[in-house]
Amino acid sequence: MAKTYQEINEKIARGEAVVVTAEEVIGIVKERGVKEAAEYVDVVTTATFGPMCSSGAFLNFGHSDPPIRMGEITMNGVEAYGGLAAVDTYLGATQPSQDWGIEYGGAHVIHDLIAGKEVHLVAKSQGTDCYPRKELDTWVKLEDLNEAYLFNPRNVYQNYNAAINGSSQRLYTYMGILQPNMGNITYSTAGELSPLLNDPLLKTIGMGTRIFFGGAQGHVSWMGTQFNTACPRDDKGYPQTPGATLALIGNMKEMDPKYIRGAVYEGYGTSMFVGVGIPIPILNEEIMAFVAVENKDLYTNVIDYSVPKKAKPSLKKVSYAELRSGSVDINGKSIKTSPLSSLKMAREIAEELSTWIKKGDFFLQEPIQSFPMGNSLKGLEIKEGESR
Repeated sequence: MAKTYQEINEKIARGEAVVVTAEEVIGIVKERGVKEAAEYVDVVTTATFGPMCSSGAFLNFGHSDPPIRMGEITMNGVEAYGGLAAVDTYLGATQPSQDWGIEYGGAHVIHDLIAGKEVHLVAKSQGTDCYPRKELDTWVKLEDLNEAYLFNPRNVYQNYNAAINGSSQRLYTYMGILQPNMGNITYSTAGELSPLLNDPLLKTIGMGTRIFFGGAQGHVSWMGTQFNTACPRDDKGYPQTPGATLALIGNMKEMDPKYIRGAVYEGYGTSMFVGVGIPIPILNEEIMAFVAVENKDLYTNVIDYSVPKKAKPSLKKVSYAELRSGSVDINGKSIKTSPLSSLKMAREIAEELSTWIKKGDFFLQEPIQSFPMGNSLKGLEIKEGESR
């Protein structure tokens, strides 16, 4: 029997909603079957905690006296964008420090702000009649700012490649250190707990969906950049390659530094680990069947990152059960695997979101707009010539 968002929210308000995690629901479906499980369960919580480079924060500092139109801005030595209004900025998570390089970047500044630390703000301007101040050097905390919100253009990848290195040289990448001669495999997806793998056709996740974001309640604001729903899928609809992504927004002043952390990838750069949890309402049997997926039925490709081309070769298609086992066999060679994302933290987030819903502190938001299926990616064509 089909349910509605309103009916589920009414059950949440009464404290009667049955809420389980995406790992727990697998056993329920095996025991009860899809039909009975769909009638029994109201919400399934999904989660991930991993590196999400396409992230950052919009900040408003307020006006000094006399005021300044900030043009060149640094925060703890990390450059922030100065091309917005007078005292607005966007701080990118991967921007490195001018003093410490990749050892400290925008992600670390964002974490420090959420953790309540003071951040050194330096700004310069040419000066104008209405904004006469030309320099500013001060310290700010998150509580001092008017607004501070994360706006992450591309998070929560729907599946992603596993990485390997077929060359004789060690590679330093956003997938971590890849040892030579196929010495290791890294991957960064939560498998059966991952949000968009539990809603592969985006039946419930869209613009406006309320989520767990960095320890606070946030929302899906739009489709993420590099949004690809035209990717290859299996016969059930699960993506076999990188697929959809989400743009997320949330209030930094409500976040927990445990779920937003700066990271450094040796030889590559700075990134930010982001904790995201998304509730899947069980509206019908189709959605229940999707959320009951197991790691053994979710596949990705082992891609050779030593090939310096956009279209890198796949050495093998593997399941997340294989990746989670600790090793994968390629051409008779057993190769160790390791995750970049944290399954422990993803489980914690799924449980935390489940608790919020059971306590009536979190209600489901029906999307105000669905995202398109069949959306494909374009590459960047390099056009020769100084002028055209």
